[in-house]
Amino acid sequence: MAIAVAAVVVPLGLLFFASGLVVNLIQAICYVVVRPLSKNLYRRINRVVAELLWLELVWLIDWWAGVKVQVFMDRENFHLMGKEHALVICNHRSDIDWLVGWILAQRSGCLGSALAVMKKSSKFLPVIGWSMWFSEYLFLERSWAKDESTLKSGLQRLSDFPLPFWLALFVEGTRFTQAKLSAAQDYATSAGLPVPRNVLIPRTKGFVSAVCNMRSFVPAIYDVTVAIPKSSPSPTMLRLFKGQPSVVQVHIKRHLMNELPETEEAVAQWCRDLFVAKDALLDKHIAEKDTFGGQELQDTGRPLKSLLVVISWSCLVVAGFVKFLRWSSLLSSWKGVAFSTFGLAVVTGLMHILIQFSQSERSTPAKVGPAKPKNKGEQVEAMNDKQQ
Repeated sequence: MAIAVAAVVVPLGLLFFASGLVVNLIQAICYVVVRPLSKNLYRRINRVVAELLWLELVWLIDWWAGVKVQVFMDRENFHLMGKEHALVICNHRSDIDWLVGWILAQRSGCLGSALAVMKKSSKFLPVIGWSMWFSEYLFLERSWAKDESTLKSGLQRLSDFPLPFWLALFVEGTRFTQAKLSAAQDYATSAGLPVPRNVLIPRTKGFVSAVCNMRSFVPAIYDVTVAIPKSSPSPTMLRLFKGQPSVVQVHIKRHLMNELPETEEAVAQWCRDLFVAKDALLDKHIAEKDTFGGQELQDTGRPLKSLLVVISWSCLVVAGFVKFLRWSSLLSSWKGVAFSTFGLAVVTGLMHILIQFSQSERSTPAKVGPAKPKNKGEQVEAMNDKQQ
């Protein structure tokens, strides 16, 4: 990590990890004390507490890097966002798609109850992963033989969630890169499927499980298509920390859950057809010179809330740090200086891990299950597993 970048990343990292540990402590106390008495009360408290941490990353996009997230959606459905449970499916286009989802959730008033299906290793990330675990994110090993029951039980636990939540599911199973697209195209050609140009071929097992287990209490599916204009560099965590702006354009279409087919194979085919349509939409986006024509651009604004939260956290952390130094005389001895240097090195290392963890090129595909397909639909899924 270059010195100039570290000069920015380390202070932001100190702020994030210091405030995050406070948030984690509050979450842990509430989990032990409040949750056994009332799960609903715990969820309501955790929604507020988690948002105090997530807003720091929203601030990073909105106020530090100045990334513009442009939302194309019809006005009526736009105003429903945040007022209902929803399953969110999205193409995995950039390194920060999950943060774009948080921006949308924050604008809709449900940031603290925005959930996602994540790979299991994510929950071990200090602060951010721990907070996700307390917030009931679903963590999978990406091996269907192990994940099927885990996903089912996790989805069913959300049936009594007291406030509107979003559950994000990236059905492509991995982040988009040109190498992965090439592999998907080769597979599609050999299997006689539509050859993708802008997306990967979806892995439908998780989506089918989500629909089957959430159909009774989740009214809508938000079909989100993320596009990066050619005139804008693709946003990454490193660019965010450097304060470098980008533009992300998001097309959202709302589907009613009760309009989906009843059988599992039909639901899987619905998902595959959706990604064929998503691919065509991205072709149209390119042809129309980086815009989703025919869909209204909604004004999402740039709320002050994240800025106020970061200012408040900064004051609290700096004041606490100064009082700690006066009390401990930490910098008055070589041992204290060594300990402080070690602490800065740890924060630097953790921030480096966070940046590396978010990079598309370092994402790994899901594992291939050993089970033998029983029908044509499962054969397509198994071949899809293999090519990814």
